[in-house]
Amino acid sequence: MPEQPEQDGLPSPRRYAAVLALSLGSAISSIDNGFVNIALPTMARQMGVPPASTVLIVTVFQLMLMMTVLPFASLGDRIGLRRLYQTGQALFAAAALLCFFAKSLPFLVAVRAIMGLGAAMINSVSSALIRMIYPRNRLGVGLSFNTVIAAGSGFAGPVIGGLLLAMVDWPWLFAALVPVTLLSLATGHGSLPESEPHEAPFDMKAAALCAAMFGLFVIGVQIGVHGGSLLLALAIAALAIPIGVVFVRRELEQEVPVLPIDLLREKLILLPLCASMLVHLSTISLMLTMPFRLQHAYGYSPLQAGLAIAPWSIVMFIVAPAAGYMSDRFRPGQLSSVGMALALAGTLTLVFLPDPPDHFDIGWRFVLTGAGYGLFFSPNSRQIIAGAPPRRAAAAGAIMQTFRLSGQLLGSTMAALWLALGLGDGMAPPLAAAILTIPTGVLCLLVLGASARDAPLRQV
Repeated sequence: MPEQPEQDGLPSPRRYAAVLALSLGSAISSIDNGFVNIALPTMARQMGVPPASTVLIVTVFQLMLMMTVLPFASLGDRIGLRRLYQTGQALFAAAALLCFFAKSLPFLVAVRAIMGLGAAMINSVSSALIRMIYPRNRLGVGLSFNTVIAAGSGFAGPVIGGLLLAMVDWPWLFAALVPVTLLSLATGHGSLPESEPHEAPFDMKAAALCAAMFGLFVIGVQIGVHGGSLLLALAIAALAIPIGVVFVRRELEQEVPVLPIDLLREKLILLPLCASMLVHLSTISLMLTMPFRLQHAYGYSPLQAGLAIAPWSIVMFIVAPAAGYMSDRFRPGQLSSVGMALALAGTLTLVFLPDPPDHFDIGWRFVLTGAGYGLFFSPNSRQIIAGAPPRRAAAAGAIMQTFRLSGQLLGSTMAALWLALGLGDGMAPPLAAAILTIPTGVLCLLVLGASARDAPLRQV
């Protein structure tokens, strides 16, 4: 029988080691995103491909995450959360090392797909592990700390990436991820909690249907965005509909479904999930296009662009802990509604940058925008994770990741479309991000109203 954690979180000092292991895992993913985003213009130039094509490096990573994160959460319930998390980190490190040897876009895209599989294993169970590590009354703090690490790493990614690109070729960015991943593996070996594996067989048919549903839809959309046959794109995307119908009907009959339909019936889970998807759609489209705008429209170097964008992550590093602390005390929807109001103001100011902008012109706008999103993320995540029964924690974390990834995939698709249309260097991306904050804010207000009518803030 695997070792079980304490009922209400891990004891100290093991808890601190487990937090370090999960923090390193979150840092790896955020640094990787920052590296790739800031390096896309350089990759496009050195590999001799159109800028819109390099977005595939981001999209294929997100696609593999989206196709497999729900099946991997189900697999983690059966083989153990820690075992799957550590396996994912090992696969991620191996693929990152292979990226170092990539000399062409097709090879790099293929290896990034493998990295996406490793990241899916990690992300599918990370929220459930956080819930096992922290005491019930500190879950908001735990989730916010994880957000802080991701935000701090998001700050470090573009800056370090820009600095490295000034000295070495872009493949070194991926090689730099390997030592951090190995350190996370070593730290988590004896500290991460292990769940009791289930003896039920893994539902391979559900996993295949899930992957096919998401994969076909996204592939069809990508073919259309990248200049392929519109008829072929529509045909491939349309295939996802009957597969999705079969998948959902099948899952309705399962006691513990891979697609957690039982959780989606809860409006205090579904509403924040939809809000999360919209936020990630707007932020990823904005952050993928800003390096192009700064480097192409305003003549910034990669390092200068990274430094200009850094205030976004710095302010989230400051705001997220406070938001997480307050999310354990305030009703769901209150903090995130305020956050969306700030995000609307911030993204609107990014639409109207002076020409040319200096670092202060860009920085204060990202401070305002980052503060808004910083108030949103931790309370929104807490509501989703805390709203699920303990035995469904991995499923709640996985469906949260799926909605996030849906938003990110749509956001990267939108970014590729902006770039393909020649609008990525202008006002369109931040204007679209500003417009998307409006329905997101409405969803946050609906969460606030539903929590006031139906129940007090539920403890985990």
